[in-house]
Amino acid sequence: MRLDKFLKVSRLIKRRTVANEACDNDRVAVNGRPARASYEVKVGDQIEIRFGQKTLRIEVLQVAETVKKDDAVGLYRELPV
Repeated sequence: MRLDKFLKVSRLIKRRTVANEACDNDRVAVNGRPARASYEVKVGDQIEIRFGQKTLRIEVLQVAETVKKDDAVGLYRELPV
């Protein structure tokens, strides 16, 4: 699954276009490297997202095309920054 779609499906970022812009502006890194929106997300990847002063690090636990709102948290787990 594409990185921008994963960020939207997991509800880390509200819209796919916003996720795409975040990738274009080097605010998203996968496994320590800046990532493009077209990056193929795999289980075990560590994604780091910078929201202004706040940084969020997660590990991908599952990749799914669609999930319900309550189940979206099950796609990843937060890691300490």
